[in-house]
Amino acid sequence: MKINNDQTLKNALNNLSREQQRLLAAHFTQSVSGPVDNPRLTGALKVALLPESTEQELKDAFKVAKSIATKTYNACGHDADWGLQAEHFIAAACAAALTPDALTAETFNPAWKAAIQSRMAKNCQIIESDFGELENEADRQYRLTEVFLEK
Repeated sequence: MKINNDQTLKNALNNLSREQQRLLAAHFTQSVSGPVDNPRLTGALKVALLPESTEQELKDAFKVAKSIATKTYNACGHDADWGLQAEHFIAAACAAALTPDALTAETFNPAWKAAIQSRMAKNCQIIESDFGELENEADRQYRLTEVFLEK
């Protein structure tokens, strides 16, 4: 399946199981998490990436990612600390990946939410570093999804 726009991406994501959505959401998050220097967030992301994580591990990791996203939310819109804003969006993407089913609506798609949050993180990273990458994050997500669907 060739994915080259957001509508095709959303359709592909909607056809995944919740477990697959979590794993792909974690991969979207991982793709922008390189500059994060927060061991708690890195640990939560590692749990999200592991298919064998237990329910309790997933819940604990969700609480960590959600607390970091909440704490760093206050940085958004203030004196342009782009690194801290990127961390907020990475934590929000990680929290989306880890959101327990009990806290979501039936139509909630963690992979789509993580995709959007990851794109916001990438934008902050580009502004912070003063240069952009040749491949934009949406295109990277299309390729990640294609590879994921081939497995």
